[in-house]
Amino acid sequence: MSQKLHDNERIKIESNFLRGKLVEGLNDTTTGSFPSDEVQLVKFHGLYQQDDRDRRAERKKQKLEPLYSFLLRARLPGGVLTPQQWLEVDRVASELTDAGSIRITTRQTFQYHGIFKRNLKSVFQELKFKANIDAIFTAGDVNRNTICTSNPEQSVLHTEIYELSKAISEHFLPKSNAYAEIWLDGEKVLDTQENEPIYQNIFLPRKFKIAVALPPYNDVDIHANDLNFIAIIDGEGDDAKITGYNVVVGAGLGMTHGDKTTFPRLGDDFGFIPVDKVMEIAEAVVTTQRDLGGRVSRSHARTKYTLETHGIETFKKEVEKRSGVTFAAPGEYEFTERGDRIGWVKGIDNKWHLTVFIENGRILDFDGKPLKSGLNKIAKVHTGTFRMTANQNLVIAEIEESQKDIIEKMARECGLIDDGTTDQRKYSMACVALPTCPLAMAEAERYLPALTDDVEGLLEKHGIAKDKIILRITGCPNGCGRSMLAEIGLIGKAPGRYNLYLGGNTNGTRLPKMYQENIDEATIVATLDDLIGRWAKERNEEECFGDFTIRAGIVKEVVIAAKDFHD
Repeated sequence: MSQKLHDNERIKIESNFLRGKLVEGLNDTTTGSFPSDEVQLVKFHGLYQQDDRDRRAERKKQKLEPLYSFLLRARLPGGVLTPQQWLEVDRVASELTDAGSIRITTRQTFQYHGIFKRNLKSVFQELKFKANIDAIFTAGDVNRNTICTSNPEQSVLHTEIYELSKAISEHFLPKSNAYAEIWLDGEKVLDTQENEPIYQNIFLPRKFKIAVALPPYNDVDIHANDLNFIAIIDGEGDDAKITGYNVVVGAGLGMTHGDKTTFPRLGDDFGFIPVDKVMEIAEAVVTTQRDLGGRVSRSHARTKYTLETHGIETFKKEVEKRSGVTFAAPGEYEFTERGDRIGWVKGIDNKWHLTVFIENGRILDFDGKPLKSGLNKIAKVHTGTFRMTANQNLVIAEIEESQKDIIEKMARECGLIDDGTTDQRKYSMACVALPTCPLAMAEAERYLPALTDDVEGLLEKHGIAKDKIILRITGCPNGCGRSMLAEIGLIGKAPGRYNLYLGGNTNGTRLPKMYQENIDEATIVATLDDLIGRWAKERNEEECFGDFTIRAGIVKEVVIAAKDFHD
């Protein structure tokens, strides 16, 4: 007897290629929300329905429905914007969102928070018609925003992988006209004219993430993505060229508390392919996941579980069969860096690039740090581009020598350049979590600054203030803040309580392991005080914190996630 499919499968099939009753829900002014089926469908259009959890009790007491609003995530493959686009993005945030902020995400794009339903169409239309930006397939069971290495030092090679990320994104866009019909007042088309050759009417079993990495930088965290293309580089300097890509499949970080059949997983390197075979392989991996992926349990529907269920070799052979491409032996590469190079870098194109640190990716005018206003002023004089990074930072890129001093002065005035920002703060990251994310069990973005202060204090206390530890917090085990690739990872369990994971490494190629479960903030700091003290006294030369915790026997190394992660 076959198992019953998850109800999301019914919603997709019955949606008429993602239309559902979104128009009816949008026009219903009696509520700030959509019907339950459309809450799922709206994700495919780049939206998440949320409500302000800080105000739930108050509104319930007043016999009001929750204060519903929407998160909109833009599609921005490679994270690149022109200054003109930035000015429009800034304006829409100010005029049409309750939060007023721009938030850079770990998917190398931006998102808005606090859009009320009555403003949704205006946001979609202003972005598209004024900035040529859409939100198609930035959420839902499809390929989401395609990301790529953003470090600007290797400018020519970066251009190549950026163009590839755009091409991949375009290749996996829907053929359906639903997005244009609903949000852009586009012309309706006959149902019989539509089909989805890649997604069909069932789409994918779950979300799908693609990244393109340019060694030696692993700033995209390849082990957080279903499919990764790692550039294999031949030569150096002006003679460097990309000869092909290693294909890494089946990575992912999400899991479910208490369910040992769920786990984070490192990806498998299927091997090397030439540069002209990327799209064939990408489509073959996506369609193999479409047809073999689980559709009964949402918790077991990602590509990593498909590889575990059917076997790595079975999946790999199916990809070769569908693509007509045979994988060669993996090319040689090495990841030596993971974070963003904050500050000035001169690219091999002789243009300057300024990477500025944005704590939690939140761009707003804070007391003493008018980041949003400052970037608006920079955009009015900048002649290059802006590049968002997968670490929630921003690169003011392609700056001419004549503009370098002007832009530095403006960046300092608004706090985008702050010489007092420590490396520890630069290497700390969190997801949004409370009060808007419905999955959040604990704080993340609002807790990170205080926890970073504590860790900085501990480093100073133990005489190693110039050192850093990759620290990440997520409000739930879904993985958005990539805690499961950190040296210290915190995953929310309940308000004020977290699971503490240790043992990741600095280049993002090892999973951490749970050290303590369900502990409060005071216990976290006390525990880290002891561990950082030991690290300072007992470490080998240049030994990072994660490596030390494994060598010292504090946690065991996770070798094969499916078998030993929960042991």
